[in-house]
Amino acid sequence: MSRRARGSAVVDLVLALLVLVPLVLGALQVALVLYVRNTLASAASEGARYAATLGHSGGDGVARTRAQLSGAVSDRYARDVTASATTIDGAPAVLVTVHARVPALGLGGPAVSLTVSGHAVRETE
Repeated sequence: MSRRARGSAVVDLVLALLVLVPLVLGALQVALVLYVRNTLASAASEGARYAATLGHSGGDGVARTRAQLSGAVSDRYARDVTASATTIDGAPAVLVTVHARVPALGLGGPAVSLTVSGHAVRETE
């Protein structure tokens, strides 16, 4: 091997890492956002179903949603949860909405805002 080619492997590795590291971090960020979004949607739906059962209110649905989020991801995603009355095809229903911000790779930096909701038709006697 000539003296001029000895350091070329290090340069090739650095150039390859400059391309691969941002791609891997971007894929991890997308995976994190999708995981949190799906967890928020599941918790909101569960809270709406609970609030729609006979003898429960929107506040019960908010509490159930917050408990689900605290157990699955983090308390910080359970801060902005609301419940409201709505109608679905003329039937009374409950709508639970969750607003959250997912930081870049969970560490800080530019955040992705998410708003998800779940709804359920209210039980009647």
